[in-house]
Amino acid sequence: MLVDEIVDAHVLVIGSGGAGVRAAVEASRYGGVVLVSKTIAGKGGCTTMAEGGFNAVLRDRDSVEVHREDTLKGGAYLNDPALVDALTREAPERMADLVRWGAVFDVTEDRQVAQRPFGGQRFPRTCYAGDRTGHEMIMTLLDRLDATDTHLYQEVSVVDLVKDENGAVAGAVALDRDGNPMLFRADATVLATGGGTQAYDISTNSAAGTGDGFAMAYRAGAELIDMEMVQFHPTGAVYPYDARGRLVTEAVRGEGGILLNARRERFMERYDPERMELSTRDVVARAIATEVLEGRGTNRGGVYLDVTHLPRERIETRLPVMLEQFLAFGVDIRREPMEVAPTAHHIMGGLRITPECRTTIPGLFACGEVTGGVHGANRLGGNALADTQVFGKRAGEFAGKAPERSGRIDPARVDEVTRMLDGFFEGVISPAEVRKDLKLTMWNQAGIFRNAPDLRTALGHVRRLADKRLCAASTANLLECCTIRNMCTTASLIVRCALLRPENRGAHVRLDAEVATDPATSPFSHTYVSLAHEGIERREVPA
Repeated sequence: MLVDEIVDAHVLVIGSGGAGVRAAVEASRYGGVVLVSKTIAGKGGCTTMAEGGFNAVLRDRDSVEVHREDTLKGGAYLNDPALVDALTREAPERMADLVRWGAVFDVTEDRQVAQRPFGGQRFPRTCYAGDRTGHEMIMTLLDRLDATDTHLYQEVSVVDLVKDENGAVAGAVALDRDGNPMLFRADATVLATGGGTQAYDISTNSAAGTGDGFAMAYRAGAELIDMEMVQFHPTGAVYPYDARGRLVTEAVRGEGGILLNARRERFMERYDPERMELSTRDVVARAIATEVLEGRGTNRGGVYLDVTHLPRERIETRLPVMLEQFLAFGVDIRREPMEVAPTAHHIMGGLRITPECRTTIPGLFACGEVTGGVHGANRLGGNALADTQVFGKRAGEFAGKAPERSGRIDPARVDEVTRMLDGFFEGVISPAEVRKDLKLTMWNQAGIFRNAPDLRTALGHVRRLADKRLCAASTANLLECCTIRNMCTTASLIVRCALLRPENRGAHVRLDAEVATDPATSPFSHTYVSLAHEGIERREVPA
């Protein structure tokens, strides 16, 4: 298979979510930018689906230092402090950018950006646009992108990164919507491909959340950290079947929603009597899972999330998307409770980056959910949208300032990728079959509660699935084979890292752990994986 088209740019941005678009906007100040989107920009990815809000310190009673402390504590002190410093210090500036560019957020009576309480935070600092915050942000960012000279390639899917003769990332091979290969060449490449919890049977992620960036970076030799840290959002829809896992935003609890088990007990009193429903997501998710496992869940395997005690007007104005979503299911949340259960939501681990968003490979930058270190072992709600803007801006800036590459792309690497694509035409198994098997394996044996025997079983099965010879019936479904390949790689990274951490920390719960770790006093212990190395790095928690 030959490459049909070659595109050159100073900066190549892969991914059109909040982080990718913000990176492209910033990089456009320094030279030609190409933005490659697996979907129609603004229609796919998780930013546009994000409902809750954007954390930023905007009030005098709050402070950047308190936001920093809340983020580190919520992340079980596995966060990289330098990344947390950047996040909390620059989030207010990035919020100001959005407002200046025309984003419409809810406001107070004195026309200040309104803020609601979210879990694990001492002050209300989550800025919001009803319960459609992410959609408002991405539309604003795309308008801003239109004002630049960025060349946008939509429904084009990157399948692998390529390096130059000096070992630096110098672009990527992609497939257009018809399955024809393309080569993008660039001085700097920004990976902003989002998350990968579609590897699980029940997930909030869009169909594009298949872990492509984790897998491509791993194959290119980048180092990834803490991939075992998978956040299960406490509240995903339980029914109907094809809507399982659909996000029920934390804003519902932020506005005063309460959790009840089948006995109508407000059970969070047993797990976090101080913070109740606004405890951190890892605590609430485990609490709900425990209620269900111990027989206090509903017949459908969930619990109730109730807002019927709130004024109807408040529900209609603050939670309009939730109201509409459940009305479509035949549930009027103004009169009856929602039924919810945990769902795979966010991967806190990812590429190891510096505050300038440099990865461990020259020429490759990364931002957003594909990176690790910002959120530690558990992400606070509202910090993800802030992450996209703070580090999207930084990635675009430092990639834009990158010098021109002197090396040529290694043609052997391009040939290797095209041979891989050709090989799918000789495969024997349907990628849909492998996808279903993989998702069930990860959900059943690498989910909220983990143990070594289940993880070893999962790893063995994932590796067998990865060895299957996937079959592309035509050029049009080459991408599906590439996607399943990436999902298997990402799942393997999650399970391998989970086996490397025999402790309980944040979202990672090992039922066979001998001692429950006190993250405030225990050392850092990043799990890290790369093609060259895997192991555990330990360093003391900084003062």
